[in-house]
Amino acid sequence: MYDAVIVGSGPAGLSAALYTSRANLSTLVIGKDRGALEKAHRIENYFGMAEPVSGCELVENTKTQARNLGVELAEDEIFHISWDGHFRLEGKESSYEARTVLLATGSARKSTKIAGIRELEGRGVSYCAVCDAFFYRGRDVAVLGNEEYAVHELGELLSVVNSAVLLTNGLELQATVPEGVQVIETPLAGIEGTDRVEGVSFADGTSLKLEGVFVALGSAGAVDLARKIGALTEGASIQINQEMETNIPGLYAAGDCTGGLLQISAAVGEGAKAAMSMISFVRKQKQ
Repeated sequence: MYDAVIVGSGPAGLSAALYTSRANLSTLVIGKDRGALEKAHRIENYFGMAEPVSGCELVENTKTQARNLGVELAEDEIFHISWDGHFRLEGKESSYEARTVLLATGSARKSTKIAGIRELEGRGVSYCAVCDAFFYRGRDVAVLGNEEYAVHELGELLSVVNSAVLLTNGLELQATVPEGVQVIETPLAGIEGTDRVEGVSFADGTSLKLEGVFVALGSAGAVDLARKIGALTEGASIQINQEMETNIPGLYAAGDCTGGLLQISAAVGEGAKAAMSMISFVRKQKQ
């Protein structure tokens, strides 16, 4: 078990890791990619830079710095987070346990304007198969997505529901679905229903009766993971207090996923602040 697991290897996550490791907390940083900085070709507004660097260079330099301080780095995609006395994170490659967790995967770059999603949230539209599968036992549902995260959510549903289909909304499927699962790639027109989800309609005029739609677009971001464990969110941001802690003790968030100024300097500062809170939390646990 790690003292601190940090989900996200961008400025906020790596900044936090430097502090937790220096405080002698066993620290693991889990990241799928370099995040938004991967597309930043020239950074010249960050403190201490005599010459501009690319986002990739900045991240790789900080990863080296973190490794030199004893931080472990893992390349994985986290699908789910839960708590049973300690935090447990389920990923594509492995599972992890921690005393405290920092969500720092940045803000969601994925979005959808499908009619009905927002209106029917909590009334048939769900963002967590593990949390809500029980309520749909014996019913017909769909998962909205086209990557590994969507397939993971399918796996959580298939043993409980009557049937589950995968809706890619016109996107190309980028993962292998379980045998027998129907994949519909036709673009969606909307999610139908008044008080509850009753089905979906497609851009070609066809429709499909359903009682639930599980949204799993792209990878599971910080807000998705926060929702799964019951942390409070507002729109595309995780709600935190002044100590960067969510309403779940031991669960913190930092960087773009908390809203505010979407800049490297702000993310680094929030990561450091979250780390201080995590250090205090773990030390109290070990007393």
